Amino acid sequence: MELITMATLKDIAELAHVSISTVSRVLNNDQGDSGCGT
Repeated sequence: MELITMATLKDIAELAHVSISTVSRVLNNDQGDSGCGT
């Protein structure tokens, strides 16, 4: 039987070539301050 594990933020960040913080912000739908004034 094959063991299935959950992907971590680090796993996703490495695959997407972004930081762990970026993955966290996207998953938490954090709009943040884009600085565009909208």
